[in-house]
Amino acid sequence: MGKPPRAMTPVEEVDLSAVRYQSPSLQAPHLTGFSLRAFVWLMESPLFGRLLTSVLKSQNNITRMLQDTVIPERPMYLPEYPPQEPEQGVLLLGDDRDPVDRVEEALHCLPPYDPSLRWPAGDKPPFLYWKIRDFAHAYRSGITTPSVVAEHIIAGVEEWSNKKPPMPMLVYFNADDLRKQAEASTKRFQQGNPISILDGIFIAIKDDIDCFPYPSKGATTFFDKIRSVEKDAVCVARLRKCGVLFIGKANMHELGLGVTGNNPNYGTARNPHSIDRYTGGSSSGPAALVSSGLCSAAIGTDGGGSVRIPSSLCGIIGLKTTYGRTDMTGALCDCGTVEVASPLAASVEDALLVYSAIAGSRPMDKLTLRPSPLCVPNLVSPDNNNILGSVKIGKYTEWFHDVSDRDISNTCEDALNLLSSSFGCQIEEIILPELEEMRTAHVVSIGTESFCDLNPHYRAGKRTEFTLDTRTSLALFGSFTSTDYVASQRIRRRIMYYHNEAFKKVDVIATPTTGITAPEIPQSSLKLGESNYVVSAYLMRFVIAGNLLGLPAITVPVGHDKQGLPIGLQLIGRPWGEASLLRVASAIEELCLKKRKRPSAFHDILNA
Repeated sequence: MGKPPRAMTPVEEVDLSAVRYQSPSLQAPHLTGFSLRAFVWLMESPLFGRLLTSVLKSQNNITRMLQDTVIPERPMYLPEYPPQEPEQGVLLLGDDRDPVDRVEEALHCLPPYDPSLRWPAGDKPPFLYWKIRDFAHAYRSGITTPSVVAEHIIAGVEEWSNKKPPMPMLVYFNADDLRKQAEASTKRFQQGNPISILDGIFIAIKDDIDCFPYPSKGATTFFDKIRSVEKDAVCVARLRKCGVLFIGKANMHELGLGVTGNNPNYGTARNPHSIDRYTGGSSSGPAALVSSGLCSAAIGTDGGGSVRIPSSLCGIIGLKTTYGRTDMTGALCDCGTVEVASPLAASVEDALLVYSAIAGSRPMDKLTLRPSPLCVPNLVSPDNNNILGSVKIGKYTEWFHDVSDRDISNTCEDALNLLSSSFGCQIEEIILPELEEMRTAHVVSIGTESFCDLNPHYRAGKRTEFTLDTRTSLALFGSFTSTDYVASQRIRRRIMYYHNEAFKKVDVIATPTTGITAPEIPQSSLKLGESNYVVSAYLMRFVIAGNLLGLPAITVPVGHDKQGLPIGLQLIGRPWGEASLLRVASAIEELCLKKRKRPSAFHDILNA
């Protein structure tokens, strides 16, 4: 008789006091250039590929975890949430209301706009970034026009695209189209009838979200040839209705299958804080554009930290909404169980305004997910400080400090302590078991779903048109079995239980956003790409619950490391708890504002 298989204790019977944190140890080669090409050949070889993927999965405990273990829980194929208590101190926006009306309502939640604080007599403004309301004031008071600002954006975009080697933030850009959009907005202001506070605001759209008439390539060289764009994605249509001006389709890690932002097809977008560093990905172009000052906000997608990671590395705000809170119709990744479309912005205020415009679940998600009412925090309520003081923040200390350099976790801890001392909120110790199992369940879930989407094109002869690191990922994803997928969904249920239990004690879970700051871009990766799963694991260390469980999360810049690279603090909220996250994030942003630095590569498009 063989040895009985490993069996997990039923999740309700796990003794949290006996849980011991184990730092993950991922084993995979770091490959660029010829070595990456050779590795891909082996991975795709019928003879060697199966052996190689088997070794990789065995080395990283995937086989033991998913094939050799009895997991007693039922699978959870989509996030399932218990009913949530109403959030305090919020303004209901109405899921089905016109986005223009929602944005107008959201404005009432912000402190009154004071031009004297934002437009000082001196040459240099006393802040990092112009906000959406600064542009709105400038247009309405005749300081400038959308057409003038458009010319500054065009010059900045072309400057980045013409660098050697190319460092494009956009993979599709049409200066004449941008001028036409800006001219129409300028006329609306001249006639005294702007559509909303977002009229004349420049926003970039990640290249996996439809923005008519631009193609959606997913930063590949071919996807626009097999999938045409007939209309805007729902989130883009809502922004367009508010008068938003779209500067183009932003660069990204090909098809979102990576978190560095490396893209040999068009050139790799660079981090404005240090152009020899990655932006993070996969929403690399959106983060670089916002960080460099070329637009107030951008829309990205987040299936594995792809909004939060680049936002953190580039020193901006990245909001990842609850799964199903935004309608994904019109995105390349609209059929998965982990992805959302969400805003990247220069400030929490701007993220709140853009979120108010794009939010709203699709009909099927309303039936299956039963979202709580759409709302935003009332930041001018007399009770705002009292609500902040009542917030309990959960922190799993051993996990929190498992980073490449304690500069990162110490800076994040300082921000939490400052929040606590300023408002009186409590920091509670929590334990979140099975984090390694969570990572494995996520990679199998997103990997299998991505492979299902792309396999028909892969088999139809497009395999060699993908980048080498995409082909590496697809070869691994294609080795996952139905058993692996179902076991991962059983783990999803276990991890959801642990987080639900944590949220009985706390309101928000805090972590560093990433385990490292922006990594250097190897010169050898520019032509053929790079595969570095160890770096990717550090970048993704803290973000996975937001995707596997669909929980809302936000990253806020709280300082810099010794090299001057941004550090982000992540807040993870209860299901549908975006308003609570935005409230706490706004307070942290204000407390840490003086610790932020403007990027070395910055374009002042409003005061140029």
